Amino acid sequence: MASRKTPGKKDLHPNMGIGSILAVLLMNLTIYPFLILWTLGTMAVFPAAFLVWKAGTRWTNERIVRFFIWIYGRGWIAILSPFVRFGRKGFEAVKPLQPVILVVNHSSFFDTYCMALLPFHNVAFAIRSWPFRMYWYTPFMRLANYLNVEGLRWETASRLAREILGRGGNILFFPEGHRSRDGSLGRFYSGAFLLAMETGRPVVPMVISGTDTLLPPNRWWLKPARISLEALPPVDPKFFSGPGAHIDLKKTVKEAIHNRLMEIRSVSCKSL
Repeated sequence: MASRKTPGKKDLHPNMGIGSILAVLLMNLTIYPFLILWTLGTMAVFPAAFLVWKAGTRWTNERIVRFFIWIYGRGWIAILSPFVRFGRKGFEAVKPLQPVILVVNHSSFFDTYCMALLPFHNVAFAIRSWPFRMYWYTPFMRLANYLNVEGLRWETASRLAREILGRGGNILFFPEGHRSRDGSLGRFYSGAFLLAMETGRPVVPMVISGTDTLLPPNRWWLKPARISLEALPPVDPKFFSGPGAHIDLKKTVKEAIHNRLMEIRSVSCKSL
């Protein structure tokens, strides 16, 4: 896999124009306070909003919470939009297939919030243990039935995931398990692909690009960026068989994501 130098390892470049430096400073002085206010505000109104939504719909509790998490993420996107251009494509073929198993590359803390770019909200995240230690988010993740794949035995995680899919929810995995430090795809864990083989649900590879410019690992300040979330053609697990079927499925999905990332970066380099 090709790699590249992480932009987070550099501070503001001395050759940046004064306009670019002012844009970065303005972005950071405004975005962070608004994100904090948005978070506190949504938490404050959530109990009343939940009760109203519960009374007005027949949705399950977990679906209602996932909807409000999606709305919360849309708020992050709106707050960032003066400095960040967002795009989405390729989801026309995904909607009729739901529920599906979504897998996406991971290069920034902001990747999870950018999942609000999805055109549907009923998504449970399968994530590692550390986000559950963000105590201000933990109750919402538990109410939404997010899966702590690091803290559960596979048998338990698989059973819970099958139940979510059975109720019409989608499952989203960051198969690398952590953010990429050098821009290359890391090793994929097998959970999403084992689940696909067990349930027969399609795997939808997704590519997110631009968040490593916005906020890569090892950097705290934000930078204007273009962010895109793209769904690649779904992969049906029925075409894979044998004892290593989930491995072959994993390789196919990883190759599709890698190839698309390389195409995006090639176009970006040519436009510089």
